[in-house]
Amino acid sequence: MIPEIAIIEKNTLTALGLQTILEELIPQAVIRVFHSFEALIDDTPDMYAHYFVSTSIYFEHTAFFLERRPKSIVLSAGEPQIPVGVPVLNTFLPQEKLIKAFMEMRSKGHEMTHHPVKPLPNENINTLSAREIEVLVLVTKGLINKEIADKLNISLTTVISHRKNITEKLGIKSVSGLAIYAVMNGYIDADSI
Repeated sequence: MIPEIAIIEKNTLTALGLQTILEELIPQAVIRVFHSFEALIDDTPDMYAHYFVSTSIYFEHTAFFLERRPKSIVLSAGEPQIPVGVPVLNTFLPQEKLIKAFMEMRSKGHEMTHHPVKPLPNENINTLSAREIEVLVLVTKGLINKEIADKLNISLTTVISHRKNITEKLGIKSVSGLAIYAVMNGYIDADSI
């Protein structure tokens, strides 16, 4: 079966450059470029082995790509707020490093496709506990520490401790950054924020 790869990127030069690199690395693959998410949806969106998607389109259509998490690769221009566990390809890397990063990602592809819930090697450090996820969700919904403590029947000190742990594990300090993390990892629906 011939693998088909979708590139969903508004920037024509980025899309064409990545298409050229992928055609050289995987000559047997069919590479299709879409300049919008709507163009992908008008096609047959579930037929692709991989989705290379720009950060902005990924954020706008998180639910679609979360369902295809092992197949989705975010094209980052060095944005720092991409959550752990989401495959990222930094498009600002020099060509040699970009190819090396892609090849490393590809060598892990089988593992990622067949064990989507298995953490990546560096993800264990950042894994949130069930209680921390509950606190995270409530923080992203705009609750203050006292409200979170009341809702979860825990002390205010415990809430503060959980928030500190979340911030340290994720390296994200702002509530908006935590909200993006929660949406990207499927802990909360973007519409409920």
